[in-house]
Amino acid sequence: MRQRKVKNVENRLAEYADYMIENPSLMKGKWKDSFGNDNKIFLELGCGKGQFVVAKAKTNKELNYIGAEGQQTVVLRALEKAAKEQTLNTRFMTGFIKDITEIFEEDELSGIFLNFSDPWPKDRHSKRRLTHKNFLEGFKKVSKAGSILEIKTDNEKLFEFTLGQIEMMGFEIVELTRNLHISGCDSKNITTEYEDKFKAFGKKIQFVKVALK
Repeated sequence: MRQRKVKNVENRLAEYADYMIENPSLMKGKWKDSFGNDNKIFLELGCGKGQFVVAKAKTNKELNYIGAEGQQTVVLRALEKAAKEQTLNTRFMTGFIKDITEIFEEDELSGIFLNFSDPWPKDRHSKRRLTHKNFLEGFKKVSKAGSILEIKTDNEKLFEFTLGQIEMMGFEIVELTRNLHISGCDSKNITTEYEDKFKAFGKKIQFVKVALK
């Protein structure tokens, strides 16, 4: 979806310096320092306007959360939510992450969330999908023992592709449902903006949770 242009977006982002990480690659191996504690760190890759990651942080104050989003105008909305809710256990960064190992050190994360990622429907673009094994290998490398990966999507083709990649990687599936909001999974309790729209239209949400290590 095309986003409305925001005037002086750089200055607007600067207003939320306490939440914003401008040079994430410089934080590799030092993310705990940005939070000032040793609490576990979770990443939402493609956080959109921040509804999910801010709700997670508000619900789990003993954990730290990072939201990554490619578009500055979108992450600005996430920053506004975090500031309003005063979720000091959240940090945000902009940019499209091609190699997660350039941003995070080995064993630095305790979990990763992929919510409604771009399905890249053409087969020739499959390597761009965030659930491609190349990305999954990176996720595994930067995650601690006991870490989890949670994936939500409305795209059935992407979900089938994802399950195949998970099998290829040998990851253990902890939870799986093809209709999240009539399931007993706790992961239906905290939603994204897209998820709420899909629910309203009666669209099925597919969900899988896997152990990365």
